[in-house]
Amino acid sequence: MKRLILIPALFLVFMLNIASTCSDDDTPTNSSVDPTPVINSVNTGNWRVTFFEDSGNVETTNFTNFNFTFGSGNVLTASNGTNSYSGTWSVTSDNSGDDSPSNDLDFNIGFVSPPNFEELTEDWNIISYTSTKIQLIHVSGGNGGTDYLTFEKN
Repeated sequence: MKRLILIPALFLVFMLNIASTCSDDDTPTNSSVDPTPVINSVNTGNWRVTFFEDSGNVETTNFTNFNFTFGSGNVLTASNGTNSYSGTWSVTSDNSGDDSPSNDLDFNIGFVSPPNFEELTEDWNIISYTSTKIQLIHVSGGNGGTDYLTFEKN
């Protein structure tokens, strides 16, 4: 009789031991990317567009001679000495809600005019960045076109 009680007790101890070594790999982790280094990089100096491709059409010349300043209060200014346009900018950590949700950084740009600058209005994903260069990509949810934008520090 003692033997019949001992077997289930040993089985229970064995199962508890195995259960304590398991982990839940499905638990979501907060692996958001910190936007601060990118913000600190672009927040200093003037930048220029060195590459802009809109759905396969290279349109970099639309921004020739324009200096972009990513100022405080999320104010973006583009000026060529004659014309000056104001817009907005921000860098946000994003893991949902855009066309390609992932744990990435979004570089958000907004201009309401002129039409050439309106084309920059997107929630760009950062491909790469350094203190002097930032490469961006946007995949359109509507027509599936891919846009590329590169800023380099003057």
